[in-house]
Amino acid sequence: MPRDIFILTESELRKAVRLDVKAVDVVEEAFAALGTGKVIMPPILSMAIPEANGEVDVKTAYIPGFTGFAIKVSPGFFDNPKLGLPSLNGLMILFSAKTGLVEALLLDNGYLTDVRTAAAGAVAARHLAPQAVETAGVMGTGVQARLQIEAAHLVRPLKSVLVWGRNAEKAAACAKDIADRLDIEARVEEDPARLVAESQLVVTTTPAEEPVLKAEWLHPRLHITAMGSDQEGKNEIDPRALVAADLYVADRASQCEKLGELRSAIAAGLWTGGKPVELGGIVQGEQGRTGEDQVTICDLTGTGAQDTAIATFALGEAKEVGAGSVIES
Repeated sequence: MPRDIFILTESELRKAVRLDVKAVDVVEEAFAALGTGKVIMPPILSMAIPEANGEVDVKTAYIPGFTGFAIKVSPGFFDNPKLGLPSLNGLMILFSAKTGLVEALLLDNGYLTDVRTAAAGAVAARHLAPQAVETAGVMGTGVQARLQIEAAHLVRPLKSVLVWGRNAEKAAACAKDIADRLDIEARVEEDPARLVAESQLVVTTTPAEEPVLKAEWLHPRLHITAMGSDQEGKNEIDPRALVAADLYVADRASQCEKLGELRSAIAAGLWTGGKPVELGGIVQGEQGRTGEDQVTICDLTGTGAQDTAIATFALGEAKEVGAGSVIES
């Protein structure tokens, strides 16, 4: 029996799916499902290709109640810019959760990952940041620096943004993009300690292997979302900060123990708290921030549940606007 398979390109997906409240809500739904303990999500498959300075990650998850499940393949080949090629790309394959047949091929080149990663930051801010966030700081100057602030603005309307980066020119470009996009004040802050001191929400978006945010900079009414550490060897947050904070939250404890900021705290012998609270549990109603003066940290390593959620959402949005092409198989 012939069946339809939808093919969607990056340009088509960009027109159909935007970083908006709908996208944040669907990613929050994925975290809520994770909080029930019923999601089937295997460990990340990660393969290094050292001869090409590359790596490939594969993520997937089955979420009960979702009509499909996604398998995402994310290559990162970091010498590509020398060849005039992007360092990151990838695709998602959406399968029927009932029959296992392919429903859609999403040739997004990492766009959907960018959206769902930023949306996860918004979920963290929605549930953990102080109710009033006037100033947000972002450490890093890449795509996620821009998108994380845009996502945070959806759930905590910002008045100003501070940007820190190792490259002053890139930091200035990032600040200008944020100001133009959100129509708010955004400027470069050369001193990372001052950036943290003046912010109620800080997002770290760097590939740092040594901490860029120190424990002594923590202050009352601060939430930190750390999303740069998603591979062994990366570390953005001073390990002492995790135990100094009033609440540390992992997107998935087992992943953060191996890939996230928690890994560094465990390696330093500082983490003795056992399994941390997970963001899914917070979304489900577990106790999160209990006072405006608390310090909270959320460690985002990226989950297959987010990929299944955004892929399912993207297919639905694309069908609504008539995007994509169909082949018979």
